[in-house]
Amino acid sequence: MPLPPAMHLRIFVPFALGYFLSYLYRTVNAVLAPDLVRDLGIDPARLGLLTSAYFLAFAIAQLPLGILLDRYGPRRVEALLLLFAAVGALLFARATTLGELLLGRGLIGLGVAACLMAAFKAFSQWFPPDRLPFTNGVQMVSGGLGALAATAPVELALQVTDWRGVFLVLSAMTLVVAVCIFLVVPDQAGGLGGESLRQQLAGVGSIFSSRTFWGITPWAVSAQATYLSLIGLWAGPWLRDVGGLGRLAVANALLGVSLAMIAGYFAFGTLAAHLGRRGIPAARVAAGGMLAFLCVQLPLFMQWRSPAVLLWLLFGFFGTACILPYAVLSQQFPPRLAGRVNTGLNLLVFLAAFAAQWGVGVMVGQWPETAAGGYDPEGYRWGLGLLAGLQGLGAGWYWLSASRSRPAGKAAA
Repeated sequence: MPLPPAMHLRIFVPFALGYFLSYLYRTVNAVLAPDLVRDLGIDPARLGLLTSAYFLAFAIAQLPLGILLDRYGPRRVEALLLLFAAVGALLFARATTLGELLLGRGLIGLGVAACLMAAFKAFSQWFPPDRLPFTNGVQMVSGGLGALAATAPVELALQVTDWRGVFLVLSAMTLVVAVCIFLVVPDQAGGLGGESLRQQLAGVGSIFSSRTFWGITPWAVSAQATYLSLIGLWAGPWLRDVGGLGRLAVANALLGVSLAMIAGYFAFGTLAAHLGRRGIPAARVAAGGMLAFLCVQLPLFMQWRSPAVLLWLLFGFFGTACILPYAVLSQQFPPRLAGRVNTGLNLLVFLAAFAAQWGVGVMVGQWPETAAGGYDPEGYRWGLGLLAGLQGLGAGWYWLSASRSRPAGKAAA
């Protein structure tokens, strides 16, 4: 029986608010990077480490998170974890040492670790499987809005406060959203898991030993890690040092990238749902989108300056295809494993994003600063080239796996 519109809103809106905050936290340092460098006196490697601490804590939380989501439900788990994010933002705002900043950033990453996976779990409980690509895509739009809020709006906020004030406001907003999720989101009758811990761990093992899981995962992981690490930090410095843009122009360009991200999430979610009704699997849509995403990175690697902003807009749009493998895998495993499937993929994605964001900083730091106080473009070239190469290997593995598992006479999914 179809859900009434009011129930749709009760399920969707609170999780959308949580994911809005998650993405805002994830990408805000792309605009705040000059302030953090100036106030803290950190080099590119430490800046990358500080920002990527979010990804590391996020990744560590994923496997236990999958078990918790399948056992206790998305409402309870996300509401509780967001309290850690609120504390982390408060600590970050008041920190005076790099260690305190790392702890605050790590708590933020831990606290928002459930924002997307809890939503995906709830959607898999309430909505039919053929609606998941579209519903997940619309959920991702809320993340795009968070990324948008982390660009020009944050730059404008810095005219009346500093980066510490920004994080104080974020801490308060996070607390409000945690309460909203706990009080508004319904629990599905019989939705809590009845498996023992041993059975749940066995489910995790079955996922990680599945050929289905490993077919698309290496490509999805390398593409998502590239998208998250560059959008979340290095896109801003690249536009400054390679594209030659001023600070306000960088913020406006990132605003455009966020709008492209919103359009991309909606477009790929709609396209996957539409083609799915025509018998074309979401895996094929994901592969086509991620291939286009890889192609966009080649001129960025070559450092074409004249269409630099356009290239990053395309990067923001096509990178959203990287989210489709979550729906692909959710459709290929039993519903009781939905939380563990998504968080298993997320574990690998965010470990890779941590390594990518920090690694690009290490690469950039191998060259001395320019006379203008920025970073040498050659460092970005090596960093982006490494990430693109890993995606190429992942794409090759996917097509090889698809060809090996393709039934005779049928096209690969």
